[in-house]
Amino acid sequence: MVIGTMGWQVLLFISVLSLGAVQGQVSYSIPEEMNKGALVGNIAHDLGLGVERLTSGKAQIYTGNTEEYIDLKRERGVLVIKDRIDRETLCGQTMPCALHFQLILENPMEFYTVTVEITDINDNPPTFERSEMKYEIPESALTGARFVLEKAIDNDVGVNGLNSYTLNPSDNFVLKTISRGEGIKHVEMVLQKPLDREKHEHLSLTLTALDGGEPQLSGTMQISITVLDVNDNPPVCLKTEYKESVKENAAIGTIITTVSATDVDKGDNRKVTYMIPKSAAANLFKIDADSGVLTLTENIDYEKRRLYELDVQVSDQGGLSDACKVIVEVTDENDNPPSINIMSKSNTLSENMKPGTVVTMLNIQDPDSDENGKVLCILKENLPFTIKSSTNNFFTVVIDSDLDRERASEYNITVTCSDEGVPSLSSSIILTLQISDVNDNAPVFERTSYEAYIVENNTPGLSIFTVKATDTDWNQNARVSYLLEDFSINGVPVSSYVSVSADSGVIHAVRSFDYEQIKDFQFRVKAQDGGSPPLSNNVTVKIIIQDQNDNPPQILYPVQTGGSLVAEMVPRSADVGYLVTKVVAVDVDSGQNAWLSYKLQKATDRALFEVGLQNGEIRTIRQVTDKDAVKQRLTVIVEDNGQPSRSATVIVNVAVADSFPEVLSEFTDFTHDKEYNDNLTFYLVLALAVVSFLFITCLVVIISVKIYRWRQSRILYHSNLPVIPYYPPRYSDTLGTGTLPHVYNYEVCRTTDSRKSDFKFGRAGSQNVLIMDPSSTGTMQRIQSEKSILDEPDSPLEVRPF
Repeated sequence: MVIGTMGWQVLLFISVLSLGAVQGQVSYSIPEEMNKGALVGNIAHDLGLGVERLTSGKAQIYTGNTEEYIDLKRERGVLVIKDRIDRETLCGQTMPCALHFQLILENPMEFYTVTVEITDINDNPPTFERSEMKYEIPESALTGARFVLEKAIDNDVGVNGLNSYTLNPSDNFVLKTISRGEGIKHVEMVLQKPLDREKHEHLSLTLTALDGGEPQLSGTMQISITVLDVNDNPPVCLKTEYKESVKENAAIGTIITTVSATDVDKGDNRKVTYMIPKSAAANLFKIDADSGVLTLTENIDYEKRRLYELDVQVSDQGGLSDACKVIVEVTDENDNPPSINIMSKSNTLSENMKPGTVVTMLNIQDPDSDENGKVLCILKENLPFTIKSSTNNFFTVVIDSDLDRERASEYNITVTCSDEGVPSLSSSIILTLQISDVNDNAPVFERTSYEAYIVENNTPGLSIFTVKATDTDWNQNARVSYLLEDFSINGVPVSSYVSVSADSGVIHAVRSFDYEQIKDFQFRVKAQDGGSPPLSNNVTVKIIIQDQNDNPPQILYPVQTGGSLVAEMVPRSADVGYLVTKVVAVDVDSGQNAWLSYKLQKATDRALFEVGLQNGEIRTIRQVTDKDAVKQRLTVIVEDNGQPSRSATVIVNVAVADSFPEVLSEFTDFTHDKEYNDNLTFYLVLALAVVSFLFITCLVVIISVKIYRWRQSRILYHSNLPVIPYYPPRYSDTLGTGTLPHVYNYEVCRTTDSRKSDFKFGRAGSQNVLIMDPSSTGTMQRIQSEKSILDEPDSPLEVRPF
């Protein structure tokens, strides 16, 4: 490939290597001093990449800490000259001279190593440090005497470097070129014809240095010779070459070596002086003119230059001289810590990224050599990341294990790179990585189940309690909403009982609850986050209804009827503690609201009866006497233990008598008067109706008479006697005494001709029950029950009309 108008040949060679990710190496060779914008090479073609890949991958050149001489034209896929390249400035005498840099691509992350070799052109002529050298040579100098000349310096290398010397005129002297290692040429002026001061006291010669380039360049120096008389023996170095080593960063003044030379002349002509001709290296060293001790005058750096060659010139007083060479080798010290350069990195990572994903690419540079330049990088913290070496001096930070934003939303990764020198030097950088959230956590309730209490008769809409769920995700993924799961309670949707606030989780009562209808119920609340797709969880909630004292006690026995009168009989022979009857009551409330107590509110004779506070038993508290009234009326109040307390009252009629006929006369008078008053009211109403309706007076009278007669004839067949109720087993006395331990059955036969009644009753214990019909005025036939109720305690008491 030909570049430029001068016909320079560019050597192009490409080497593609497979290293980890898609990586490779490409090399180019170009001459120095090419114009800006000149083409280096088509890198897209040479790497097998398309221009589109360079554009989409944001291709860029990475040169580390060095200056950029090459630019990438991404849209064309070519490398061009960015800045003037002077090989001598860039590399000095080092060969080969090359630029090394990397081509970085993203999405996916790739990099390629590019090497551009800079070839030399003949752009520097040979030059001498001094424009003139002066020699004083005695005329007695022997043929073959050597005079070391200052060598020319040509910054070019190879064939363009210093090639030869010429001397004009050459009557007395000829040039001799000496090569001393690494191709470096030294020139000497050798006397071939004896000098004659009388003929030529001063000689002026021209030394020309020529290079081997095309076109050939040259440099000149004037040599002025003064011919002296006397000294005819030059000094001689003991060794033509000295080799020494010194550590870089050695202290100023460090002695490198001692150069020695001798002169067989005598007197002042024997005195030898040492000097180093001026050069770039001469500024770093100093030689004592009298002793020949070579010392260090400035700090030297192995990374800048590893070898110095010094020419030491030895001269006597007569101008005779000799030369020797001192080679100073610089040894490396571990004085450079690794330099860490970030080539590319991702600042934000998704928490669902897979292990092995490349996070950051690093370039590590250590200019030290051997073990001092070998670098190992580690991550100090115990993090889900690891660092791997992809190629020499290149490292990648990759995900080592699963990420979880809920454990850590940000990582500060400290990368430490250490060399293997003694002592080891290290450098560190901190990489900050943000972890973005993924909806991978469902809401979690604070408790596995909830149980709440609410008092019955609540107000609809009352807040019962709050369920709370949390989501460890972030932002929208952590926003929790609440809803009721579809569920029925006794065939009724749960939404008819309670509701839940979607935002706060507050559960409200939709209706007023009744403990006597429902005591508790369960349902499920679902918590759902705002992710996509959403995640959810549910929890069981149990609502327990608490009882209020909203029901009064209910009297089961004795039964209160509108027209009949129930009386308990107590014989006059009854002893103290005689059980008259038992008041039985229940309360549908629960707990202490259903605890009942019995009290005697009113009594005909308070000194005769008492009521059991807990069991409601009515007993005599003294011996019954003949003076006690036959008809006793007791009012018993039953109270529950609620707050506030509720109560019910019952009237118990007690007959104190030994025979039933004796009791009947007392109670029938009372009932007959009541019946008489009722009939009087009836006739008054009837008379008022007759007056109001005169046109049907006769009809109403006839109908009224017939109805009256019909009612009178039905009395014998339909007695309105009340019945002792059946007391269910579940209301049995808890103290073991039974609700009605003794029961009597009576069969009554009455007529309208007499107000006297005959009764026959069987005594089955100590308790008697008297049932009377207020409309009865006739004689009753006595019939004894054929079977005792005690034989069938759970059967209802039957009363059959005669």
